[in-house]
Amino acid sequence: MKMLRKWIVIPTTLALILTGAGAARSDAPVLELSSKLSNDPVVLNGASGGQTSSNCGYISQTPNQVVRVTADRIDYLRLSIQSSGEPTLLVDGPGGRFCVLADSVSGDKPEISGVWLRGDYNVYVGDRAGGTHPYTLSITGQTK
Repeated sequence: MKMLRKWIVIPTTLALILTGAGAARSDAPVLELSSKLSNDPVVLNGASGGQTSSNCGYISQTPNQVVRVTADRIDYLRLSIQSSGEPTLLVDGPGGRFCVLADSVSGDKPEISGVWLRGDYNVYVGDRAGGTHPYTLSITGQTK
């Protein structure tokens, strides 16, 4: 009887954990992109940082933004952050997890560009020092 209870409790607990993780993720605003941007650049605002310490600075538990690519691929897309403090840009998507730090080469504006495949990209705007600052996220299909 004890063994049967464990087999009921474990899957139920796992289901609750997974459901909770999905619910937290859905709090992030979703920007759907099918191919070229109708308004280029797309400019979004928010607050950087968070309580979660990561290899990409302090980030929030949920993404600041979800970029959903609905086309098979977008040949070129660039995300860049303008913020005070020590901003970071973490993109977690189908191709992997990429962290970009502000430095003098980028003009203290973390950015990532390249080919974007179909799927959801969780975008976190962090801060290396743990601060919270207003940020502007620019998404463009234009090369520099």
